Amino acid sequence: ALPAHYEDSPSKCSHHTDSQVTGVSLQVTKTGHKSFWFTSTVAGRKRHARLGTFPAMSIEEARTRGLEMRAAVDRGENPFEEQHRLKSTPLFKDFVALDYMPFAQQHKRSVDDDESKFRLYLIPVFGERRMCDISGRDIQMYIASLLKTLSKATANRHLALLSRSFGLAVQWGRIIKNPCIGIAKFKEGGGMQRFLTSDESRRVMEAAKQDQNPVAGAAIMLLLLTGCRREEILQARYENLDLDQGLLFLPKTKSGKPRHVILNDAARALLSGLPRIDDSPWIFPGRFLGKPLNNPRKAFLRILAAAGVDACCIHSLRHTYASLLVAQGASLYQVQQLMGHESQASTRIYAHLTSSALREVAQGVGRAVGSS
Repeated sequence: ALPAHYEDSPSKCSHHTDSQVTGVSLQVTKTGHKSFWFTSTVAGRKRHARLGTFPAMSIEEARTRGLEMRAAVDRGENPFEEQHRLKSTPLFKDFVALDYMPFAQQHKRSVDDDESKFRLYLIPVFGERRMCDISGRDIQMYIASLLKTLSKATANRHLALLSRSFGLAVQWGRIIKNPCIGIAKFKEGGGMQRFLTSDESRRVMEAAKQDQNPVAGAAIMLLLLTGCRREEILQARYENLDLDQGLLFLPKTKSGKPRHVILNDAARALLSGLPRIDDSPWIFPGRFLGKPLNNPRKAFLRILAAAGVDACCIHSLRHTYASLLVAQGASLYQVQQLMGHESQASTRIYAHLTSSALREVAQGVGRAVGSS
């Protein structure tokens, strides 16, 4: 029933102290807005904490909260620190925009993928919540919900991004605990990789030559001829190309280490015949001046359809390159070097392909001794 504070008063609001709980008061502004506060002296300094607004918080609730804070002060604790921590903890969307993304732009090659996940998925779910209020259960429920439309592998990538974000927030003192700790990843299926046959590969090459987008077609051809990863080719620059030596230098790779790609004669002929745009550093320039070719997925699907090849992903070209190496008699060590694998574990997925080559060698012994 208290009236609004006097409009002509020099002070902004009036304060009414509670008669039952020491330190609890009600603040009333000139517009009639009412809020409960708790005041106490801690370490010789007078501190204030806002408890809530009336009527959303009742007098009884304000008194209960005030008694809890009074008891904490009597125990020698500082209940105002928690209030300050909550107030200073950023919203998830603000941490992403002001802290994480500037860091990622300096340290991560996958920053564009991170930005896409935040914008399309994570910000709509967690953006308006303070980071300290997001629990491990919240994370688990979010990751589980992704399986309705996305694969387990993609859900695991979301979990990894969230864990990295909260881990940095802990490291930088923005929150105390990473809620992702202890959350298990989904077990990803390890199905057979998709390889194009030699005949399919030749048809894809022919269709790529005739595609309506010659830049995208050439990029897809080079992916098949080199076994490089998509971004390694799309980000390729003329300054790193040496046609005389037959080498393409990759300053940035998935492993973080630079490497040289050995260009076969077909790849060298393809690259030497590409038209070059003045002032563009990119071997495969995009539609926008100064930008490289973006993901040529539509062109790839168009080329597969023209070639009469079942749909697959662009990364299948890299697997196809490896399978063709094995078919030509390359050892797994040679495949590892040509593919730029950091360890042999990545190359072992092609080990089963060597069985046919080994069988042919074994058959040679039978022919040599004249056995039927």
